[in-house]
Amino acid sequence: MSSIYILWDDSHIWGLLIQRALEAWDIDYQLVRGHQIAQGLLSSKPPAALIVPGGWAKGKAQHLGGPGILEIQRYVHEGGNYLGFCGGAGLGLSGAGGLELSNWQRKGFKNRLHHFLSGHINLKLDQNNPLVPDSLGEEALVPVWWPGQFAPSESGTTIALGRYRKPGNDFWVADLCVGSLPEGTLSDWENMYGINLLPDFLHDRPAVVTGETGKGRFILSYPHLETPASPQANIWLSHILDILLHSKTQLRPAIPAWQLAETPVHWQDPDLISARKSLEKIITTGQGHFLLFWRNPWLLGWRRGIPGAALNSLYALLCKATSQNPNSEATQMWKDNKEEFMKYMNIFEKGVTGYLLAERFAMTMRSLEPDTIFPRGLQEQRNGLFGPPPGAGGIYAKLLTVLENLVWQMHQKHDKY
Repeated sequence: MSSIYILWDDSHIWGLLIQRALEAWDIDYQLVRGHQIAQGLLSSKPPAALIVPGGWAKGKAQHLGGPGILEIQRYVHEGGNYLGFCGGAGLGLSGAGGLELSNWQRKGFKNRLHHFLSGHINLKLDQNNPLVPDSLGEEALVPVWWPGQFAPSESGTTIALGRYRKPGNDFWVADLCVGSLPEGTLSDWENMYGINLLPDFLHDRPAVVTGETGKGRFILSYPHLETPASPQANIWLSHILDILLHSKTQLRPAIPAWQLAETPVHWQDPDLISARKSLEKIITTGQGHFLLFWRNPWLLGWRRGIPGAALNSLYALLCKATSQNPNSEATQMWKDNKEEFMKYMNIFEKGVTGYLLAERFAMTMRSLEPDTIFPRGLQEQRNGLFGPPPGAGGIYAKLLTVLENLVWQMHQKHDKY
């Protein structure tokens, strides 16, 4: 039996991040699906902890269904541990589709700019709580990637382990790196336009919380403590895992940097390799027209409105799939799906390339002949390829589903139960 389960549904690139962390630290895990949980996996083979990565909380809830949600609630109530990051944190809250582990809810956004936050930010830590390692001191610099926010309740057991303070030098609001702007620029913009891009509204708001429900415990973190090469975040995650696993505290190295484009190819399937190259061509097109860029070796950045996160997830899953030698289940699954997958991949490459070029053309024409470009047409083009946000739809959803299933099948060696 594995010590940790990772809920794999609707996790996109974020499931790969926690998987990499556990593998780097040689911590046993298995990938599980919502339907397995709904069928009683947590009751028949309870893990030391259930980790729910980032991704779309509503999509995860849909995969679990009512029975799966009840199974997680029962597991935690009877003594289990739940650790959720970002979308997984949102799933643990109360409200429509939530697990109701905490009576806190998700806070809505009156200003959409408040959601488009990313990069490292300092947290004020509760040093008196055993879930916070002494080695971090009073503050820690941790990464957030387009996080939600908590709406606290005065009742219940939920408490904050970390609260937001000042952003780090790599902090972005939408596609603006506020840390790189010359001194005085932000105050000038606020005086001229009445817009404050600094995340002052976050100050002292809870970022990482914990609480008890029944005999069990939940930890909900909007910061991604599993982010590669983020030393203080990784120290905190390692400490939490030691507590959940009831193991002696270990001094583990930071999660290795992820050089995504340099991921080696071990599965020499020509169609998978072709699909990987197709994504690379799309990304290169986006880079060449100032719509996409690499923020770091594993994470794309994008101009506001461009679906860079979706492209990032597809590319990461393709790199993961091609980097391993497949087992028989994965080989058969790919054989059964590759004809349809490649058909959609070819349509997707042409469609996304055309869409990106149209977006670039629109950017130019807006200042010259604004009436020649119809935003609705671009939106319809995007929705056909990717579906309307925040969920996955269109051709993207078809490709994503196959790749997530494929990577899951490749890890059936972890799923012997």
